Amino acid sequence: MHSFEIEGGHKLSGEITPQGAKNEALQIICATLLTNQEVEISNIPDIVDVNNLIDLLDHLGVQIVKKNSHTYSFKAENIDLGYLQGKEFRNKASSLRGSIMIMGPLLARYGKAYFPKPGGDKIGRRRLDTHFVGFEKLGARFHYNANEIFYSLETDGLKGSYMLLDEASVTGTANIVLAAVLAEGKTTIYNAACEPYLQQLCKMLVSMGAEISGIGSNLLSIQGVPGLSGCKHRLLPDMIEIGSFIGMAAMTGSEITIKDTAYDQLGIIPEAFKKMGVKLQRRGDDIFIPQQDEYEIETFIDGSIMTIADAPWPGLTPDLLSVFLVIATQAKGSVLIHQKMFESRLFFVDKLIDMGARIILCDPHRATVIGLNKETPLRGTTLTSPDIRAGVALLIAALSAKGTSTIQNINQIDRGYQGIDVRLQKLGARIKRV
Repeated sequence: MHSFEIEGGHKLSGEITPQGAKNEALQIICATLLTNQEVEISNIPDIVDVNNLIDLLDHLGVQIVKKNSHTYSFKAENIDLGYLQGKEFRNKASSLRGSIMIMGPLLARYGKAYFPKPGGDKIGRRRLDTHFVGFEKLGARFHYNANEIFYSLETDGLKGSYMLLDEASVTGTANIVLAAVLAEGKTTIYNAACEPYLQQLCKMLVSMGAEISGIGSNLLSIQGVPGLSGCKHRLLPDMIEIGSFIGMAAMTGSEITIKDTAYDQLGIIPEAFKKMGVKLQRRGDDIFIPQQDEYEIETFIDGSIMTIADAPWPGLTPDLLSVFLVIATQAKGSVLIHQKMFESRLFFVDKLIDMGARIILCDPHRATVIGLNKETPLRGTTLTSPDIRAGVALLIAALSAKGTSTIQNINQIDRGYQGIDVRLQKLGARIKRV
């Protein structure tokens, strides 16, 4: 098992380019199962979760060609549905939550789909009801084997339907859209997720011949078509990685340029960092973060403490709250971090408290951070990464800390961040994999 050893307290400088978007990649790669024609995807990140999904599709019978380090072609001409019943599939799929989005395409194209209980980050309850209720609305028969924790779906033909999602689940919306594009008739989805990655999925499906309207809103209308063709698609840069780099620059007092950010797709992320006192400038599609010796958290108009909370898009993505929390520890002022979606995502704060941070964990969803204003640096220590986003937050803390830190269980970070140690070394970070 590898660890990161980090000598903190050093400023970074230079340029860094974000990887392709992990969350978009998982949706887009699953969408290749909807057609027997070739689909080419570029800007694919070389990370554990995405590589595991590509490997899963390879074992499922998809013809996959790696054209260069970040471009693949997929041709799902001969799918082995029998593989879905085997032990190997259960082991592979259960270790990767994002692979649940193979169910929509398989159900639409072959009339059956199977899946084990998915894994992924241990950040609280992550219900699958939205997926399966949506499939049932389209006419699928759902069965749950409680003894084996195995889900199965079958249909004699999906039919378009009206549905109101009980939550604006990104993967749930994606899975239903992937099934509905080949269903007979019209499907109307209210309370649909509308994140940029979901918009990208819909645009790709339209380029393949799907009929989807309302893209970018929470009301999607889908007119089913008999079949889809191939296409070429390029992934957006990863907004979570972009946010992580902004926070890293602020926390370490560094001057960094983040290249090719697709700035117009970042929503309120830049403004949320500005509320934390972090200065940043848009330069075309790049973001320049100047060196700051201190940054001060804004207050509300009446002087009350600022609250940073997650919300469905176009609100702030929950995947960045760990980064906002950690940079608040060295800010001037205080902030309430409210993680509404997952009840275990803030439990990593005890590690920051061990480093000297002033944090009150109010309950599983809320933490109040009293900033140290860089007057008292965090202390280096031994840390363990509990999930992808908390792992990067701890990495940011370690880079700013006085002394040496060791971060264990970094396979969690590798699941979502491509060669992060090598890329940060080029900025001057004292980090090595041991």
